Amino acid sequence: MEPDSKAAEPGKGAPGEDAAGDGPVVKGAAGDGAAGSGAAGGGAVGDGVEGATGESAAGGGAKGAKKSSGKGGGLRESVLLVVSGVVAALLLHMFVIQSFDIPSESMENTLQINDRVIVNKLHGETERGDVVVFTGWRDEYTIKRVIAVGGDTVKCCDAQGRITVNGVPLDEKPYLHPDDFPSGDKFEKVVPKGRLWVMGDHRSASADSRAHEKQEGEGTISEDQVIGRAFAIYWPFSRATVLSTPDTLARTFTNTR
Repeated sequence: MEPDSKAAEPGKGAPGEDAAGDGPVVKGAAGDGAAGSGAAGGGAVGDGVEGATGESAAGGGAKGAKKSSGKGGGLRESVLLVVSGVVAALLLHMFVIQSFDIPSESMENTLQINDRVIVNKLHGETERGDVVVFTGWRDEYTIKRVIAVGGDTVKCCDAQGRITVNGVPLDEKPYLHPDDFPSGDKFEKVVPKGRLWVMGDHRSASADSRAHEKQEGEGTISEDQVIGRAFAIYWPFSRATVLSTPDTLARTFTNTR
């Protein structure tokens, strides 16, 4: 099993993978176009208020002065709206949604290299089947699928080679890489409360929870490390789709969570 890849911080260029395959898992392209959208939508029509027309030369001068004032007011209003749009976009990026690039193969075929995903930071409680971006084992952004949550017993494998959660076998064909298998490593883990067991969809190319069992948390990650849930691919446009929860992980599992 190859080492997992790392993620660059949002907005920074993605480093290339090294010879050991330890390049970025997910790099941030945070808030792509958000600020620009706010600015584009922030144009405003000026007041356009003119002074009363006078017959004298003095009246004409007053009219000209008020026209000038009206143009200045319109410019100030436009600038204010542009700044407001930028601030709103930044706040949206900081607290609600964020964009990430996918430069590794660990989540194929669900996510392919150069896909861009939108992550919901207000996703609520993390559930089985969620594709999540989290601060990984090297304090870098990483993206994986949640297979088991706190209180679950996750095991590989049953007599048919399937991963089980609380004794229930998972049919992973809908999201598992077609040329791959559930796991080449055998394991059995009771996931601690407040933690998650995560795996890539391309299991043989993913250094996920299985590869970090000797570290703190025995391969699991804390729910507090989760940045958000990836809910859609938006680029390239030909691959745009909503990421839904697979039926095999949406069922009811007996759990003490």
